[in-house]
Amino acid sequence: MGSSSKDDSGSDGEASSGDTPPPDSTRFTEGERVLAYHGPRIYEAKVQKAEQRKKDWKYFVHYLGWNKNWDEWVGADRLLKHTEENVSKQQALHKKQNLDKNSKLGRSQTKPKNSADTKTDKEDTKGNATKGKKRKADSNAEKDNISMEKQVKVQIPSTLKKQLVDDWEFVTQQDKLVKLPRSPTVDDILSKYLEYRSKKDGVMTDSIGEVLKGIRCYFDKALPVMLLYKRERQQYQDVIKEDVSPSTIYGAEHLLRLFVKLPELLAYVNIEVETLTRLQQKLLDFLKFLQKNQSTFFLSAYDGSKVPESKSKGKDE
Repeated sequence: MGSSSKDDSGSDGEASSGDTPPPDSTRFTEGERVLAYHGPRIYEAKVQKAEQRKKDWKYFVHYLGWNKNWDEWVGADRLLKHTEENVSKQQALHKKQNLDKNSKLGRSQTKPKNSADTKTDKEDTKGNATKGKKRKADSNAEKDNISMEKQVKVQIPSTLKKQLVDDWEFVTQQDKLVKLPRSPTVDDILSKYLEYRSKKDGVMTDSIGEVLKGIRCYFDKALPVMLLYKRERQQYQDVIKEDVSPSTIYGAEHLLRLFVKLPELLAYVNIEVETLTRLQQKLLDFLKFLQKNQSTFFLSAYDGSKVPESKSKGKDE
């Protein structure tokens, strides 16, 4: 989960009247400590606001230990009461995600041990090896809540944050969609940026090319999983056929959403501190390029013709 607080993937209701609801009329109350789903994991959060939109309650939550830029509106289906049972569920889910992640990558993604960790591990080995493994797994699960905040930061320029808000408004509040295929496409934008950097630097560097390949790969994989609002899923099924890459169909609107999710995605990859710093600089430079060409790359209005919603289940990411 660093970016716009308006990545309002969990909320698509009508604007509320602004009245603060009585505490006993909501499932969750303002100021209440809760557990909240975000992507594949559950995080500790605090309810900042509660509003009724249409027939559903929406909650503005702050994820504890995270930058306030992650604050967002979510539905009750994304929240759990902060009980011992649900905390156990959170820990079990974190462990499962860590195991799945390590299995896919074929190697451990845990941080290097310090001297205190080494001492603890030795004591665990002497006492009970099984307990030692459990203790380390629990520690990794707890650290995971803030690992992305510490490791990856993608600063989105303010005008592009406003673009994200408008994007959310068009799709979730006005029932409008980006008309596809877009022009320029994501591939076109990446090519334009590579040309821009080559002219500016006087040479085409391999590192820039690798970063752009990575952005394209992440976009194609992440789009159907976490970059679409629920109202856009049927459109995706209609336009993306076999052997067709989303980066050849979608444009700047959906590409910008990727940068909101990148910290969450990159947290699963081991990156050296020096490499990470250079990567963050390159990502920021690319975002400034989008900002510079904002009027050319982004739509000022979306298509008003409604598309039937997909019947498939899943969160409105």
